[in-house]
Amino acid sequence: MTSRQFQSTLYKIGHFINFQRFLKTNSKFKFSSECQNRPTDPLVSPNSDDDTDVEMGTRRRGKWDDERHVSSEPLLPPSDPEEAQSDAGNIALLFLLYLLQGIPLGLTAAVPMILLNRGASYKQQAEFSFVYWPFSLKLLWAPIVDSRFVARFGRRKSWLIPTQYLLALFMLFLSTCVDSLLGEGSPNVPLITAVFFCLNFLAATQDIAVDGWALTMLKRSNVGHASTCNSVGQTAGYLLGYVLFMALESAEFCNSYLRSQPEPHGIITLAGFLYNWGIVFLVTTTIVAIFKTEKKGDGEVEHDMGLVESYKLLWSIIKLPSIRTTICILLTCRIGFAANDAVTGLKLVERGVPKETLALIAIPLVPLQMILPLLVSKYTAGPRPMDVYLKAIPYRLIMGLVTAFMVWITPFFTKDGPAPFYYYAGVVLVYALHQVTVYSMFVAVMAFFAQVSDPAVGGTYMTLLNTLSNLGSNWPSTVALWGVDSLTWRTCQNGTFAGESCVGNELKKQCEDRGGMCKTEIDGYYIESFVCVVIGVLWLSLWGKRTIKKIQGLGKTAWQVVPKKAAKS
Repeated sequence: MTSRQFQSTLYKIGHFINFQRFLKTNSKFKFSSECQNRPTDPLVSPNSDDDTDVEMGTRRRGKWDDERHVSSEPLLPPSDPEEAQSDAGNIALLFLLYLLQGIPLGLTAAVPMILLNRGASYKQQAEFSFVYWPFSLKLLWAPIVDSRFVARFGRRKSWLIPTQYLLALFMLFLSTCVDSLLGEGSPNVPLITAVFFCLNFLAATQDIAVDGWALTMLKRSNVGHASTCNSVGQTAGYLLGYVLFMALESAEFCNSYLRSQPEPHGIITLAGFLYNWGIVFLVTTTIVAIFKTEKKGDGEVEHDMGLVESYKLLWSIIKLPSIRTTICILLTCRIGFAANDAVTGLKLVERGVPKETLALIAIPLVPLQMILPLLVSKYTAGPRPMDVYLKAIPYRLIMGLVTAFMVWITPFFTKDGPAPFYYYAGVVLVYALHQVTVYSMFVAVMAFFAQVSDPAVGGTYMTLLNTLSNLGSNWPSTVALWGVDSLTWRTCQNGTFAGESCVGNELKKQCEDRGGMCKTEIDGYYIESFVCVVIGVLWLSLWGKRTIKKIQGLGKTAWQVVPKKAAKS
């Protein structure tokens, strides 16, 4: 289990934490999907008191509202149970759409485990890791999705229906060739990466359309339910696409728990799973296209910024000195965690932990993931949320060494058969502690984003910061995967190739073909884990800590992209 398996949930929870914090403080904000990312549960509601310091402890909320001409009335009316019941069909539809969105994300998380079992190198794993990037970069084309549409068909349906049909066709196409692409011993990683990149690109585009539609599909008093549909629906889809698939694809799991007579294969194959979900996508998309009419939400008029204006706004935000410093922080702060986040799960599988067992470990962690943001938010609701962020970094760095030790001792438990129960209990405990550090940093930085975002362009501002934060997690993970093989040293034992290096699949095959066995002398994962922790400690002590404290102390004018006069007009 790696952080990649949690990124989707983290990203969507984070943006809605941001979004809800921002709405509490700046109630004149207008909805626009170009300013939106992925709404989720309103887990926290800091600064609910009018006397609470909002902007770095320098201005009171009332004074800021006066300067911005922001109404003190809440943006959304209180939720009414009867109103929610009247929107039950729309809520169910949103849940379904978000569930479908989680399926390709879950399948994407399963592929690295399959590649590892098919003999893929870590450099090939790094190549495949680029498939995660579309959700980190979707802000680049979100304004296009928001501003270009066929009015007669519907603003959101113009993108949602074609996108989901393409997702269905991709899945059906993949079902015919995925087995050959994942060929035993020589998977076609470049082509697999290209196909799954397109799959996730379509899923990210569908996400933009659904997020925007959620705000107008529901009545104003029920818009908050969209967050629950997002969080629960996409998590359920992810679990179906990853955990359920890994369990049903495993012959060992199926023979142990689901069959009376053992068989050499699982209940379902990847090709069959893709085919079945491709049919589901086709049917549900057709039903939505025919029977669901898109209309404006409860008197709400969507704000149109314009395509060119949207990109100009993004560039104006990036040019702010405070944002440039924040970008440097966001793109470098996770280097120290890269080896743990990207490689640990794969190493556990390599050391003998069944991939389906590793997937099932995610289940007991789901409730913890839901509770942690709520608990951590109590400590990040004040004017200095990044203090929590800074306190969590050392503990997360320590967890990188702890998980490396866990990988090292794993062969002692798996060499004679399945590992005992207490080993897996220890794995769950280690990952649970790791998640405490992850969510402490995550919720803290989201609270900070909400505080500094310029109210005049809040949604775009926050989505940009979220995108950069996610990108700052993706690129170190890709580099970490790429570096494992380069830092690993293997030699051939016995046979006519004895004593020669067998790093890489080709040399390993030569060793085995000549009667030898490729033995790992130095595992690059351990070197990488140590180097990452050292880099993390140096980053924090020499630059990160003082820089974060510095930007946290800046006044609100340092973050404004729209001049005060323009904001008032």
